[in-house]
Amino acid sequence: MTNATRALFVLFGGTGDLAVRKLYPSIFNLYKKGLLDTKFALLGLARKPLSNEEFREVVKNSVEKHAESQEQAEEFASHFYFEVHDVTKAEDYEKLRNNCNELDEKYDLNGNRVFYVSMAPRFFGMVANDLKKQRVLSENGGFNRLVIEKPFGKDYESAEELNNSLNAAFDEDQIFRIDHYLGKEMVQDIPVIRFSNPMINAVWNHNYIENIQVTLSESLGVEERAGYYDTAGALRDMIQNHTMQIVSLLAMDEPQSFVDQNIRTEKVKVLQSLNFYDENGAKENFVRGQYGESSDSKAYRDEDGVPEDSINNTYVAGKLTFNTPRWGNTPFYIRSGKKLADKFTRVDVVFKQPVVDIFSNSGLESGITNNVLTIYIDPRGGVSFKMNVKDAGQGFHTEKVDLSYLENDARAEVVPEPYERLFHDILKGDVTNFASWQEVAAAWKFVDPVQKLWDTTKPDFPNYTPGTMGPKAADDLLARDGHKWVYPEDK
Repeated sequence: MTNATRALFVLFGGTGDLAVRKLYPSIFNLYKKGLLDTKFALLGLARKPLSNEEFREVVKNSVEKHAESQEQAEEFASHFYFEVHDVTKAEDYEKLRNNCNELDEKYDLNGNRVFYVSMAPRFFGMVANDLKKQRVLSENGGFNRLVIEKPFGKDYESAEELNNSLNAAFDEDQIFRIDHYLGKEMVQDIPVIRFSNPMINAVWNHNYIENIQVTLSESLGVEERAGYYDTAGALRDMIQNHTMQIVSLLAMDEPQSFVDQNIRTEKVKVLQSLNFYDENGAKENFVRGQYGESSDSKAYRDEDGVPEDSINNTYVAGKLTFNTPRWGNTPFYIRSGKKLADKFTRVDVVFKQPVVDIFSNSGLESGITNNVLTIYIDPRGGVSFKMNVKDAGQGFHTEKVDLSYLENDARAEVVPEPYERLFHDILKGDVTNFASWQEVAAAWKFVDPVQKLWDTTKPDFPNYTPGTMGPKAADDLLARDGHKWVYPEDK
């Protein structure tokens, strides 16, 4: 097990829903595959008292469907320990320091520590600084890494304040800002598709691409998240982070080499080259929506915990352009929303038609259409390319064929879950698939004018019906440029 890494995981929010549903199964899969050394320990922290035995039962129930045997699940859970911890009490950090040191010695962990803060964002800075101030960080040559979930601020100003707080305790290369979309198989495939296929790489620019569309569609409503969601909305919840990260991978220039710092450099460059909007630009290039009611679904404003006069957005569509030689005026259209027609994430790259259609010029009914490269991210990964060919009938007519590859069940079964991939990267110290501060900052600076406009103007809500793909204004946004959404026409 020479490639495996041994470490102590300290998980703030150790009994939370995310930990039980996602984090523990992900760590278990690394353990099962030999990518996490059998010498590891996890210290779960929460305010509600639990014994080690009770905590281990929680862990066993979390991983049992992934285990090859009950014994394997029990052996894994035996590495888990629990501590009652209140992040606002300095004395609790002294107890935490002692427990960390004891576990480090017991499992011979070489001082390697991963601090995962799965709590409300208001605690991120407090926890980071108390970990350093109370000397919980190891000092014997091992690594100290801080992992935080979104949201990273609610605007640029709050994000900068949070980042400064984190940097007071941790260096930038020790901070891992999780965006689980960056752990998805087909998101990680975007650079491979672009840069390893000369035919695609050669035409990945404004000379050949008419527009690029990124869609993150959710079929459910706010469910139990109304308290958080009504303060965030789709713009903050889905666009500023997940969507902008996907866009940066689609728009960036080729890095000097495929290592984390070079990739980050190109992502930052392209995000900083965005044409940022003022109020008029935001009004012209962004659309917001809020779902109403349907025969089997209640309106957003009728959801539990949502104010009856809420102007929160549950849908966003926008147009982005970049001030770079590669992209010229090529538009990137983005959209995300709740209560839409289906749950999926996809990228559609629409290529230009020939400048001269020699078939039509020859009096033939060619019917040539745009080539479209589609990258399917969720729910099943894959790629398709739509191209023109002659049909098989008499005369001369063209038709569109679809060259598709979709993951089969066997491949989908072995594809790691996003959090599993990201935990592996954390153990390796690879920050490629984590958002740097410069990326986060650029994304906030781009969306802030849009949010500010929406906060100060009253919309005509609700403006779309559950089960559709959003308000008509989103279609008009593309129609103004002579374009249209690829989905749902190709459904």
